[in-house]
Amino acid sequence: MPKLTVFSARQPAPVFDRPRPDRLLAGNPQRTTWEHFLTANGDLSAGIWACEPGAWKIAFPVGKDEFFCVIEGRLRITDHEGDAAEFGPGDACVIPAGFTGTFEVLEAVRKHYVVIERQT
Repeated sequence: MPKLTVFSARQPAPVFDRPRPDRLLAGNPQRTTWEHFLTANGDLSAGIWACEPGAWKIAFPVGKDEFFCVIEGRLRITDHEGDAAEFGPGDACVIPAGFTGTFEVLEAVRKHYVVIERQT
């Protein structure tokens, strides 16, 4: 029988990475992901993500959407047309499939995330 995934009751190992050099715009921020939930086929994941200040280009593939809610810190997302939105604690957003633009961490950030990846 399926069980609840209670984030506070789990302590997954952190995974560290940095933006790809060809996408990097400012700094070289370390990103840390704690994946609390992953479906058997890998199409849905949820967890906590943290990052140091910096900026990089993002390009979401078709079929990949992300919901997030900021826990602490500040970030700005700017689309390819130059429209920007800033997010702080309690703010939530969906980055839709096919989105391109820039992701900028203004103050060290932590966020809850849910990513859905559909076959296209």
